Amino acid sequence: MSTSRESSFRKLGVIGAGNMGGGIAQKMATEGFEVVLVDLDDEKVARGMSIIDSTLAAGVERRIFKPEQVDAIKSRIHGTSDWNELADVDLVVEAVFEDRDVKRDVFRRLEEVCREDAILATNTSSFSVTELAEGSEHPQRIVGLHYFYHPAKNRLVEVIPGRETSADAVGASWALQEQIGKTPIASADASGFVVNRYFVPWLNEAVRILEEGEADIATIEQACKTAFGVGMGPFELMNVTGVPIALHAATTLGQEFGPLYAPAKKLAQQVESGEMWNLDGETDESRFEAIGRRMLGVVFHVAAALVDEQVSTIEDTDIGARVGLRWPKGPFELMNRMGTDRALEAVREVCARWELDVPKTISERGEAARPFHFRLVKTDVRDGVATLTINRPDAMNALNESVVEQLHQQLRAAATDPAVTAIVVAGAGKAFIAGADIRFFVRNIDAGDLDRIVEFTKAGHALLEEISGCAKPVVARMHGLALGGGMELALACHRIVASTKASMAFPETGIGIYPGLGGTQRTPRRVGPGLAKWLIFTGQMIGGREAARIGLVDAVATPDALDAAVRTAIESAALERPSLADDHAALETLFDGNEVEELRAGRAEVDDNERLAKAVKQVRFKAPIALQLAEKLIDASTQPLEEGLALELDHLTEIFRTEDAYEGLSTVGRRRPEFKGR
Repeated sequence: MSTSRESSFRKLGVIGAGNMGGGIAQKMATEGFEVVLVDLDDEKVARGMSIIDSTLAAGVERRIFKPEQVDAIKSRIHGTSDWNELADVDLVVEAVFEDRDVKRDVFRRLEEVCREDAILATNTSSFSVTELAEGSEHPQRIVGLHYFYHPAKNRLVEVIPGRETSADAVGASWALQEQIGKTPIASADASGFVVNRYFVPWLNEAVRILEEGEADIATIEQACKTAFGVGMGPFELMNVTGVPIALHAATTLGQEFGPLYAPAKKLAQQVESGEMWNLDGETDESRFEAIGRRMLGVVFHVAAALVDEQVSTIEDTDIGARVGLRWPKGPFELMNRMGTDRALEAVREVCARWELDVPKTISERGEAARPFHFRLVKTDVRDGVATLTINRPDAMNALNESVVEQLHQQLRAAATDPAVTAIVVAGAGKAFIAGADIRFFVRNIDAGDLDRIVEFTKAGHALLEEISGCAKPVVARMHGLALGGGMELALACHRIVASTKASMAFPETGIGIYPGLGGTQRTPRRVGPGLAKWLIFTGQMIGGREAARIGLVDAVATPDALDAAVRTAIESAALERPSLADDHAALETLFDGNEVEELRAGRAEVDDNERLAKAVKQVRFKAPIALQLAEKLIDASTQPLEEGLALELDHLTEIFRTEDAYEGLSTVGRRRPEFKGR
């Protein structure tokens, strides 16, 4: 999937002010875009705006938004029944009900009122993008953007090019989804696209099991929860999202793909009754294994067929399940967990039942009993520039053993490729790299295997040393969040270009450890030891503009200009450290002139400076041993880099043995840690 990011988006449009359209508009406005929300008449527009008001009010109650944020979001949404107000939008998404002729008519009207260079997108869940574009004057600008309910909350979006859609339209649409905090996955233009292609049969097969008298609803629900590790079974999900929607989707897929996908008779009967499924009843655990195997078999078959047909990749198929459906594991991860040989047996049972061919994707792996391998780093070479993109968007691209290994392999390949003149490191989704995988550390501390943590960190050091020593320019493209190890990886690159929407921090001392991938060594070499201590001791989050002001990044650009800035950085010489503004100069003096224990004890002079007082207060909440070691390591940054990096590694076992390290790492996302200094 192309991820060219050359288009600039300022104003967006949405057609249809229902739950989907209103949610899409709300998400766009939340991320700072002006949005024109259009419906047939003022009454429908008003109803849509009231739905948005209710959703935002609920967000305030849940402390997701502050009242002033809600006011700003609503001020950016303009509801209207006048289509002419779409004349200056850069992209418009139609989210009207699923009727092919109605959607085509929408596109005809949009071509009359929108600029010729505006991108026209459809949120269809069942129709071909190519078919919807038929008869359009400019089919090259029509693209599928399939959002998932509720679009203001669910991060998944499928990006679908039609046969005539231009690469520029696809790349720009993809980039916009990342800008509004979505996790895009690529799909070919095939019915059901990716996620619905296996999710709808999952729902339908549950009804079929009920229809055949194999088990009651309560048993099927619990069997599915057990097999898939989900919190809500298929019948409860249909009750939440609407039983008629499941029938419509199964009917559409059945017409396209045959009997396996066609709706069970009992599903149609339930819709006709107008009632929701009754979830009450006693579960029969003796039926769990057989039901789970059958349900898994259907999902495995469809997922493998998607890859056979080149509709999706195994990685995007799994990302779709984890992000869009909130399944703990995607279909291919579930196959690995079951064992691909046993997964193949389950698929063969499905295929025998419906007289279908076994997809090669599962037969080849299953017959050899080999697990699926997930490509977590993608390489795209254009005009001599190799972009290495970490593709774990649902995990914020956190570094784990596989990512480090694959990134190292891809880096070496690009570094030795004569066609490549420069390398860019990027992240998929909303984050650049949100540090190292915390769960990895916790698991290995629990297992008493600190050696594995050390080996992982050594592998990370080897990767970063190869980045910094690469003969070709390496640029970090920091479009979003960069934490801990993500910042350390960026610092190993020859240049860092950050988006104005990027944010970055070193949170380690707040979770009981210190930056162990060169953060205590490369940071002071960029910004000086005083500001390095400020960043590492406090964990202060800063944006792209502030990072540029202190020299932590080389350049900052708006999202639409980020790629141009990256190209400029490839050719540019190293920048000298900028002159510091008064506030940063004061922070540098404070942290240069006081030892960490003086800061922790509150003995440092702050002269009624609120920012300095805040920084000192932040230090007092961090882990004492981590702070002491971080100070020692930063002070050692005057040594040659190799010696400082070796010193970082030397203290790893010491820090990960502390009670504070386990307390900090194991409480991430749950509560504030309580550090004891031991």
